[in-house]
Amino acid sequence: MHARKANDGEVRVMGFVDRKQAGELLAERLTRYAGPDTVVIGLPRGGVPVAREVAERLNAPLDVLASRKLGAPGNPEFAIGAITARGVRVLNHEALRHLWLPPGYLEQEALEQRRVAESREHLLRNGRAPISLKDKVVILVDDGIATGMTARAAVADVREQGPSKVVLAVPVIAADSVRVLSAEADAVVSVMVPEVFYAVGQFYDRFDQVEDDEVRAILDAARAPASQAERS
Repeated sequence: MHARKANDGEVRVMGFVDRKQAGELLAERLTRYAGPDTVVIGLPRGGVPVAREVAERLNAPLDVLASRKLGAPGNPEFAIGAITARGVRVLNHEALRHLWLPPGYLEQEALEQRRVAESREHLLRNGRAPISLKDKVVILVDDGIATGMTARAAVADVREQGPSKVVLAVPVIAADSVRVLSAEADAVVSVMVPEVFYAVGQFYDRFDQVEDDEVRAILDAARAPASQAERS
């Protein structure tokens, strides 16, 4: 995190240099969760580089969980819900009360987005099976949360897998989302909860698109030590 000196002389925190620095700062706030039963999960794509820093600091295995937004008719960026690769779905009931959906629209949108999530997880894991989350302390990591709909679906998905604890960890999160997600995760850990929040990218100097190849490389490298240990 860096700071800028304003005209009035006050030093104000502006955000993060990049996802690596954000992950390092976030990891400092998560050391109490370090232990043999901890698993770190990154939300692709942007959450995975942040999650790598957390996993390395906690000496924990790293995995991925894909969660996809369910878009409104004619406005795919407006989330009416979200769904994971395992088919765990959450809905934005407040939005749905004010929208008319064509018959069958929600079911079709959920089916299509689940297929995308399944394909993405398979691609990013490079053929590896997911890590078991049963009785684990699971730390879900993203690079930032605005509305939190895909994060809600991810938390619900992990919860269904029987962990001992679910921690949602993000460098920056909107205040409204903290209130919502704190009721669903066992803990929400962040570096920044800004009063004014337009988009996650506003809090990063560098917020480049994270490509699938980068995510795969991160996950491959994280799994390599475990594979070597199994062979020895």
